[in-house]
Amino acid sequence: MSKEIRISMPDDYIDSPIKKIGVLTSGGDAPGMNAAVRAVTRTSIFYGREVVGILHGYKGLIENIMKPLGSGDVSNIIQLGGTILKTARSMEFRTPEGREKAYQNLKNAGIDALIVIGGDGTFSGARIFAQEYGIPIVGIPGTIDNDLFGTDFTIGYDTALNTIIEAVDKIRDTATAHERLFFIEVMGRDAGFLALNGGIASGAEAVLIPETDTDLKTLEKLIKSGYRQSKNSSIVLVAEGEKAGGAFNIARQVEQDYPQYDVRVTVLGHIQRGGSPTASDRILASRLGVAAVETLLDDQQSVMVGIENDQISLVPFNKAIKYDKEMNRKLFDSIQILSS
Repeated sequence: MSKEIRISMPDDYIDSPIKKIGVLTSGGDAPGMNAAVRAVTRTSIFYGREVVGILHGYKGLIENIMKPLGSGDVSNIIQLGGTILKTARSMEFRTPEGREKAYQNLKNAGIDALIVIGGDGTFSGARIFAQEYGIPIVGIPGTIDNDLFGTDFTIGYDTALNTIIEAVDKIRDTATAHERLFFIEVMGRDAGFLALNGGIASGAEAVLIPETDTDLKTLEKLIKSGYRQSKNSSIVLVAEGEKAGGAFNIARQVEQDYPQYDVRVTVLGHIQRGGSPTASDRILASRLGVAAVETLLDDQQSVMVGIENDQISLVPFNKAIKYDKEMNRKLFDSIQILSS
């Protein structure tokens, strides 16, 4: 006979003064944001709290675009890309006047605390807002760049990485057929995690990322080693924030210096943001959504919930924003080893 499992609510959660929680998505969208919204909503309801969805990020907070969320409102969204709450960038929220409007709207709606899902820009705004008005805020890392300090992974990164691999695999087919050198630009304005790990997973001959200086002589060596007898094509992944100016600029220089190469450029662009989230992103988003609500009810604030060594971690906003996430140099070195 099976035993019935009962989950008891901690007394601290019962006594928490937070009764209504607002949730928003901000900045660039990332696959898995909907799974996080679902987790925040259902966890809040489980603990007897009301939930309010704020549409269009901080812009919606200023313009008072909100709606109550119930369990049914987040049914059948875990598999969807994008965000049902929509997202936008708000210049007005960067001003004291804009944040004053946002606070008054929160106060009028009876919202006691906020959960914000996004990247470093989202957390920068949340940190200032919390300092000015004392509202408890917890952040959930949602960005395909995987560049936030204090968490091993961010929501959307795994899905974007798989999108890149699928695209590179298809491009390699035509690169091989025509014996071409392809420069493929992926997202990563300030960090090269997508390019680096995408390059390893797709068997790229080289990767160019913001964390390292691009040396055309080094690139020449890598390209030439790729055009040995056993290879008839080469793939180079370029992060958009790479210091030499992106894939088009690098390809132009290579064409001028080495006219014997048949060079092509592909920019993957916003396809990296779309698509149904992978299982890993759905699980990560669900875990972080639950943790974000419990963190608020445990009287924590101005922190990001992250994942480190498969355990939930809490990182103050100022650290998540201030510190750069360290690139694993051995991974970078392995590209050259594996392409030899």
